[in-house]
Amino acid sequence: MEICYGIDDVEQVAKQIIENSKSKTLLFYGDMGVGKTTLIKTIVKILGCKDEVSSPTFSIVNEYDLNDGKIYHFDLYRINDIEETYNFGIEDYLDSDFWKLIEWPEIIEPLLIDKVSKIEIKLESNNQRYLSLKNTNQSTNQPSL
Repeated sequence: MEICYGIDDVEQVAKQIIENSKSKTLLFYGDMGVGKTTLIKTIVKILGCKDEVSSPTFSIVNEYDLNDGKIYHFDLYRINDIEETYNFGIEDYLDSDFWKLIEWPEIIEPLLIDKVSKIEIKLESNNQRYLSLKNTNQSTNQPSL
């Protein structure tokens, strides 16, 4: 799935991501300031979270409650190596059946063995964003059908 959108279209884009993702593990790629956190906040709200949603830049992970589960929102920007992720129990989070929304996921890619949805966002001219969503089976590193 590929979309070009403006900041006013974030809610519609979030709905499309939820509808088109074949996994509850969403990996967000993009430069600083491109709108990853804004999009994630909107996804969390659409999934039914009533909590105040904020960036986990310093806490690494925020946990949000849903009526039927949880959402884990990670910001791994400040993580220097994969060993640091073991210190906060990344394996337990990844093994859960709950939603996992992960910003700056590059460092944990070796730990991802299930299907994931990779979302890449690029800032284009006139503050338009270009978003690409690919569903991938990490164990074979192949796009899933």
